[in-house]
Amino acid sequence: MHAHWHDLRAEVGDDLATAVRSDWRRARLGPRTVALLDYAEQLTRAPASAGESDIQRLLEAGWTDRAVHDTTQVVAFFNYINRIAEGLGVDPEPLDP
Repeated sequence: MHAHWHDLRAEVGDDLATAVRSDWRRARLGPRTVALLDYAEQLTRAPASAGESDIQRLLEAGWTDRAVHDTTQVVAFFNYINRIAEGLGVDPEPLDP
């Protein structure tokens, strides 16, 4: 079992963790969390489209400047590592059921 999956389940419970893993948009998440995940997905799929209005939307959702900064750093880091793995042909870790 991968540590990150176990940690998520330990934090939110099996049902919510499974729902998030399956389709986070359909999971029962609050609007604040959905706003952050929307931003993370935007940074991953269309980073050039992210801008000040997206940051403002996060601040209006209740996130702090620090949280937005930290989220941006974490998302960028994971995307960077994934691009390296893809570029080198590293097989992804299998997902636990």
